[in-house]
Amino acid sequence: MTDYFEVHERDSAARVGALRLADPVTTPALVDDVDTATPGDCRHVLDDAGSRWPTPQDDPEGDESLLTVLPHRGLPAGTPDEVAEAFAVDYPDVAFPSAAVVSPDTAADHGSDAYVLAGAPGYVGHASAFVDAVTTVRNRIPADTALYLPGVATPRNVATLVYAGVDLVDPDRAVIRGTEGRYLTTDEAYFLEDLDELPCACPACQQPREAFDREDCVEHNVNALAAELRRVRRRIRDGRLRDYVEGQARQDNWLTATFRRLDQEYGYLEERTPLIRRADLSAASDDSLRRVEIQRFAERITDRYVPRFDDRPLVLVPCSARKPYSDSQSHKQYHDAIKWRAHVVSMTSPIGVVPQELELTYPAQHYDSVVTGNWTATEIEFVSRVLERYLEGTDYPEIIAHVPGEGYRDICERVADSLGREFTYTVTDHPTTADSLGNLAAELEGWDRYPKREREHNTIRAVADYQFGEGAGDELFDDLSTQGRYPQLRADDADGEQLAALAQQYGVLSLTTAGARRWVESDVPTKTVEIEPFVPHGSVLAPGITDASDDIRVGDDVVIQGEAAFGVGRAQMSGPEMRSSTRGIAVQMRHVEEQ
Repeated sequence: MTDYFEVHERDSAARVGALRLADPVTTPALVDDVDTATPGDCRHVLDDAGSRWPTPQDDPEGDESLLTVLPHRGLPAGTPDEVAEAFAVDYPDVAFPSAAVVSPDTAADHGSDAYVLAGAPGYVGHASAFVDAVTTVRNRIPADTALYLPGVATPRNVATLVYAGVDLVDPDRAVIRGTEGRYLTTDEAYFLEDLDELPCACPACQQPREAFDREDCVEHNVNALAAELRRVRRRIRDGRLRDYVEGQARQDNWLTATFRRLDQEYGYLEERTPLIRRADLSAASDDSLRRVEIQRFAERITDRYVPRFDDRPLVLVPCSARKPYSDSQSHKQYHDAIKWRAHVVSMTSPIGVVPQELELTYPAQHYDSVVTGNWTATEIEFVSRVLERYLEGTDYPEIIAHVPGEGYRDICERVADSLGREFTYTVTDHPTTADSLGNLAAELEGWDRYPKREREHNTIRAVADYQFGEGAGDELFDDLSTQGRYPQLRADDADGEQLAALAQQYGVLSLTTAGARRWVESDVPTKTVEIEPFVPHGSVLAPGITDASDDIRVGDDVVIQGEAAFGVGRAQMSGPEMRSSTRGIAVQMRHVEEQ
């Protein structure tokens, strides 16, 4: 149980939190030993009680002003399991802020507020070993504890460290580099003698170049590291750290390898990545295709979504810069030609395919990509794979590809060959020319329009499938009645009781208690948070939770159940984090009823 660390905001594995000392420290933070005289912008809040290797150590007498590193036996990276187990330390239960030193093999809940990765410098330069060590330790220690990597951080790598799940770093490596005459920035480590001018405006650099010595270089390096951490914290709060790391990791081959190796730990990142977020998603490279948000969307489209319009022709169209697509000038022209006679699915990199019913659903209306007019081989491969998986379970009587030649047609032809299905192409030069639109309209001659209510009902059910799981649309909304005007739709039952509302900002459903009860009573797996016998008002805190479903993610609608209350709200933690945390807001309540 931790009393001195709390997570406030999350962006995948990165967090902004607070080390709750007498003078709180906002994390991710730059910290150092209380007895050092490190210059620059650094918090001196560590008190190392010492190693048990030379002599036995008495339990320290800590206090709330410092984070005390309990007596330990540090082991280098790569220590054999049997050796690590033989020399493992039994950490005492203390009543002050404490940190336990662990390896990937000895990491567990030792009752501390923070955990120090032993031998951390040994993992630098080895992407797989680093990712394995950090993810293993992070998975084995409680979610509401801080992870400290000593002797590793520089201005260039700290964003990637935090993205991996690190909360605390120290200035040791930056200090050593400064004493060696290496001037650190976020993109390089310059030899001091090679600098004609100082490319920084920190206090240490406010002097002529010829007066700047190695002592000043140490202070600059620490300041540069602290400044980068401030930038990282801002990125986490904005939900944009991944965008920054994609660029920053390219400053060093080890960071690039680490970043890409971390992407292979999909389960680790997916559990910690919100279902929805305020920030737009920037897709600037092929690396963006591996983002959890993109992979999750493609997976749910192909595994959960049910195409309820597949008794009509399918029209594949290119995406648009404006979101949602239906607001764009080009898609309005497509609509004028189609006139609700076919099912429209947009093709796009990096998302894959977006059925018209899910054009609002995060991240379909929340991404921006670099448009060059040329598709990369990776983009073509990804979108082809998603489109093929989508079409495998459909029965469209005709597939019309109203797409330009650049990339889009290559994808369609590849999928048509793979599935052995015929595609009809209607674009002669550009999708919005009169000839092309005329070809599209002519191809749909003889098909009737489907009614407005059918469109609205299918939208609600499609979002339910995507959000709650396969079959949820029909299970929860079998006797559906819709109110309002798209995109502001309300879902009622046959008696007029509201079950849910479509949240226009994120394209997900916000359930009422009536909708939540339907969910519980259905065969669709429910994301449930079980609480102590109390009636929550406003929010549910982690200490009041007795259990939570494993598949809950930040942003999910969840059912709250307890002896005294039944309700529904939006998750602020993942299910595993709810179970292991002892501090923080777990659920923001929307509706609650006393029982």
